[in-house]
Amino acid sequence: MAHIFISLGSNIEKAHYVREGVKALKGIIPNLLVSDVYESESVGFEGNNFYNLVCGGETSLTVDEVCQTLRNIEIDNGRVRSAKKFSSRTLDLDLLVFDNLIVEQPAQLPRHEIDKNAFVLWPLAQVAPNFTHPVLQQTYQALWDNYNKPEQSLWAVEFDWKGII
Repeated sequence: MAHIFISLGSNIEKAHYVREGVKALKGIIPNLLVSDVYESESVGFEGNNFYNLVCGGETSLTVDEVCQTLRNIEIDNGRVRSAKKFSSRTLDLDLLVFDNLIVEQPAQLPRHEIDKNAFVLWPLAQVAPNFTHPVLQQTYQALWDNYNKPEQSLWAVEFDWKGII
């Protein structure tokens, strides 16, 4: 079984698609860990605020199978794969880490944005505080403790899971 962590974001009908994304992830990670939901401004483009969170747990799927499953979940939830990289989206699922794997294909692992974006690092530190970043060799909690927090605006929000978790 591999430990995996996935970031989930949405800024189009965001509450709906966050629920749908988590529901789908529970299908591949039975004992899914789910962080709080955080709201942040768009990064890299002008758009509606995002809801972001991190989910994780153990899976018997291979890294290729996880990546394909995440793409399928995005498409099933209205994600347009041909849209610009920095644009609004119904659902964005990014595999952040897969055990201690360090690769560029089928996905960049560990994902380079982990220590760059508060909307990834804060929820990751919440669900995996004692896990160690495979390249930086620091725990996610230590990375968050040392993060330049005023750099990005981010706040926790009350979220109605409607019985999903």
